[in-house]
Amino acid sequence: MSRQRDSGQPGEASGKEFGWRLGVVALLFALLVGLIVVRLLSIQVVDVQKYKTMATRQHEREVAEEAKRGRIVDRSGKLLAESVQKISFYADPYLVRNTPVRINGKPDTVNRISDVASLFARHFGKNKSYYTRKLRKKSRFVWMERSVPITKAEKLMEAGITGVGYEKEQQRYYLNIASQVIGLTDSDNKGISGLEKKFHDELKGHDGIKVFQRSAIGERFLAAGEDQIDAREGLSIQLTIDADIQAIVEDELRTAVSKHKANAATGIVMDVETGEILAMANYPAFNMNNRRNYRPEKARNRAITDAFEPGSTVKIVMAAAATEVFGRTAGDTQDAHNGTFVVHRRVIRDHEKFERMTFREAMVHSSNIVAAKTAMSLGEQTFYEYVKRFGFGEKTGIDLIGEVKGLLKKPEEWDKTTLPWMGYGYAFTATPLQVLQAYAAVANEGMMMRPYVVSRMLDARGSVVRENSPKKERRVVKPETARYLIDQYLEPIVVEGTGIEAAIPGISVAGKTGTAQKLKNGSYHQRAYVASFVGIFPADKPKIAAIVVIDEPKPEYYASMVAAPVFSRVGRKIIAVSEPLKKELAIVSPAEEALDSLKAVAVPELVGLPGRDARRLLEWTELVMKYDGSLKDIVTAQQVASGTMVEPGSPIQVTLGKPMEKEFYNQTGMQ
Repeated sequence: MSRQRDSGQPGEASGKEFGWRLGVVALLFALLVGLIVVRLLSIQVVDVQKYKTMATRQHEREVAEEAKRGRIVDRSGKLLAESVQKISFYADPYLVRNTPVRINGKPDTVNRISDVASLFARHFGKNKSYYTRKLRKKSRFVWMERSVPITKAEKLMEAGITGVGYEKEQQRYYLNIASQVIGLTDSDNKGISGLEKKFHDELKGHDGIKVFQRSAIGERFLAAGEDQIDAREGLSIQLTIDADIQAIVEDELRTAVSKHKANAATGIVMDVETGEILAMANYPAFNMNNRRNYRPEKARNRAITDAFEPGSTVKIVMAAAATEVFGRTAGDTQDAHNGTFVVHRRVIRDHEKFERMTFREAMVHSSNIVAAKTAMSLGEQTFYEYVKRFGFGEKTGIDLIGEVKGLLKKPEEWDKTTLPWMGYGYAFTATPLQVLQAYAAVANEGMMMRPYVVSRMLDARGSVVRENSPKKERRVVKPETARYLIDQYLEPIVVEGTGIEAAIPGISVAGKTGTAQKLKNGSYHQRAYVASFVGIFPADKPKIAAIVVIDEPKPEYYASMVAAPVFSRVGRKIIAVSEPLKKELAIVSPAEEALDSLKAVAVPELVGLPGRDARRLLEWTELVMKYDGSLKDIVTAQQVASGTMVEPGSPIQVTLGKPMEKEFYNQTGMQ
């Protein structure tokens, strides 16, 4: 019996140990099940929104939809700037390098880089190594090509290359006039100069947001139940500028700079009754559709950024002050000192020698001596007040960026020679627009108007959102004074004086020449001049004021020989092309022959555009596209280089080429 009890003890111990182990396993299993249940409850009940959002993000993607940039049009609605949709390709070099293709049954990533680079090289005409270097970068994002026409990009968009994607962008196209006024956008469609920069926020519109989902097989579709925000097109801007008049002024400035070997030229045309700028041109300019040749210095709007000593054009201030303060008349005689006058040991000279001359003769022959003596008679404070009243020393307030106010010191800062020198246009500086505004005020019966270039802003439906209207600044002189200045001084200057070359056949013209030496490095250079003419027409019923400024013409430099003829040609052509003006002035046939030599239309850059877009762009410029083939093809060459000035209606021959054939994509083995 003792053996039986002894033999039963080990079995009993073993059973207890097994039961203990089984209990531990059961407990651990229960704890595991409990943890799983708790975790499931946490996921499905407590944190359900968090994980739902994570799951949604894995299948949804927000895509920004770029708003179309607003257009810019001239006063009659002619397109000056418009955005065209383009495609930009990008790549993730990591994915391209590490997503193998099958070559002879084996994965090969090196060959994939080569194939992608070859594809882009063949498609866009660049060297294969250019794209290879991009794809070997360590960055996860590189631009492969920017701003490709949709027609040219279509095949590559459909290729579905892993690691390569594309974005829809916009590229700005311009009529290629008023480049410094309108300005440019950069590759990201952001305004960088001119009106494009000043009104960027209004033009750019508001981007939209689209939320997409992907199906199990990778197809993308708009997500149901998500807020889809549509892009809102930017506002369009209508200018006061007349495209035809702008082209005329630009063409004449180009010709003048070439003929007189000048550094630069500026021309402005203004409606004297409203202050509307009909043209504002500068030369040199730049091709707005070829940004490769863009230079910031060419974007400078000299009409408002460059201040110069205006010379004799400012004698209108002296004459106005003398008329109102002294009651001086055109017949009053003055001592002209036989052409040489010494003041404070400085010599003032006239081009023509007179012992005595009437005040009218002093203006007609542009006497510096009479102007200086008259300014001294008026006194510092009175003359300074008239200079300020005519708008010098302050900005005109035009709605453009970059305007300067010029340099005009206060009387307490003057020295002994400042006053006489200011009398004939030295010792202070002014912009071309300031000089023009002063003459426009005289033409407008003595009332100064604020100049402006933006007429109104329109939404996508054409409704007016914002509108500018003529604004009176102040009265400069009495109406009778303004009329007297025109009749007795400014018109005779053109009829018989220094401005005779500014005459327009059949139209009365009033104006003033200005030939001023340039101050360089603290001294006046004998061979560096600014020649200008500012005038108004018709003189009997002023409607238009215009100024022409030629910087450093040579060898001829007198304004009567350089600037006045340009004013005459501009005026004749303006009247010839402006039907409203001809009707208002009751002109039947005003020198139509002036248009025979007009070549004021710039040929745009067409290469790379789809045929339809190229034809439309040429229609903007009043040109005709000649071509063989289908308009669905791409312009690969143009016979007339972009930027060339040709007559309206001229034919422009282009070469159209087909997009890359689909077979090439199949040969690469990339799907």
